[in-house]
Amino acid sequence: MKKLMNVLCILTFTSIVSAGCGTNEAATSTAAVTNGTTAATATTAAPKKYEINLATAGDTNMTDLQEKNVSLDFQKQYAGSQVRVVNTGAGDAGTQKIFEKLKAQKEAGKTEWDIDLAIVHQSGMQQLIDNDLLDKWVPQSANKQYVVSPDSKNSLGTNVEGYVIPLFHSQVALAYNPDKVKQFPANIEDLTTWIKANPKRFGYNGIQNGASGVAFATAYTYWKSGDYKKLSEGPFDASLEQKWPAIMKELKALPVTYTNGNNGTLDMLNRGEIDMGPVWVDMFNLWVSEGRMNPAYGLKILDPGIPGQPMYVVIPKNAKNKEAALKYADLLTSPETQAKVIVEKNSWYPGIDATAVLPKVSEEGKKKLFKDITAEDLNKRGQSFPINTYFDHLKTAYEKN
Repeated sequence: MKKLMNVLCILTFTSIVSAGCGTNEAATSTAAVTNGTTAATATTAAPKKYEINLATAGDTNMTDLQEKNVSLDFQKQYAGSQVRVVNTGAGDAGTQKIFEKLKAQKEAGKTEWDIDLAIVHQSGMQQLIDNDLLDKWVPQSANKQYVVSPDSKNSLGTNVEGYVIPLFHSQVALAYNPDKVKQFPANIEDLTTWIKANPKRFGYNGIQNGASGVAFATAYTYWKSGDYKKLSEGPFDASLEQKWPAIMKELKALPVTYTNGNNGTLDMLNRGEIDMGPVWVDMFNLWVSEGRMNPAYGLKILDPGIPGQPMYVVIPKNAKNKEAALKYADLLTSPETQAKVIVEKNSWYPGIDATAVLPKVSEEGKKKLFKDITAEDLNKRGQSFPINTYFDHLKTAYEKN
């Protein structure tokens, strides 16, 4: 940071700089004399060092995103800064842990909370806002003009405007081995026929340890009930849930293989233990790029669709290091980071306005992102998860029936 010095003594948080005040501690001044006139003294202070405690829900790829990419860029920009990343776990349970931590600190009367920045799922937004745990930070963001998506305003029936910027938009699709699945099912009805004809060759994680399985169970419920619009837009009507026990029993009667989470589905597919299963598009593409998944395998979204979701960048209301959190959030949601890290590296769809991001993405990156699933596929078959009350009840119904 550069500051122009005249004849006053300036105090900064890192050093004391004096011009004509009898000291030159922690600073170096240079003066030039031209035609008998002394130029203004220029002083360079040491760059700020920030500390950030970042909590992220999600799989290990969410930790890698921060530790191996964004935090390194932040530390280049602010030399000597520390970014501590904690992963709270996959699926909605990871977001729930963040909520519980913040709520406990609020109830204990702490005025400074030890989570400065968090990455959370949609499912946690209602309770985070209802319990007054989040800062309305977006108006202060350097990227506020790029926050344009509908789910940055309304999330599962909760008004989130001002509290969130989507880090990315992710989509669940069915990954498959084309050597084994010669004709991909056109819709969920055809898929159930294929599963019955090929016992144990379809795998998903139920609703535990990852949201890809939750997305599949939700898509099945949407299809069987015919209530997608009502369940995803509300208002809540308990009578719609009367269909669910029979739907869940039918779903769980299918001869599938249950996997150990999002990674488990990918791993079993790659080892040939299953031939098809719901996965996150970004995780699949990352595994392909890392040589962990057969590049000949494909991805498709079948009719009538499968849910996807954003993950949100949020700042707790009483974050101890709020200035640092804002700086980091600005880097995380900038068009440059969105292009380089979100799209190019992780094959996620941008969290901010795509028109600001895609011009910064290579042609190769664009082709990779839309290789199997086109923008038209997303517009036609990319569903939303249900509003919060239905969402909670749906998962309970799956467990009970």
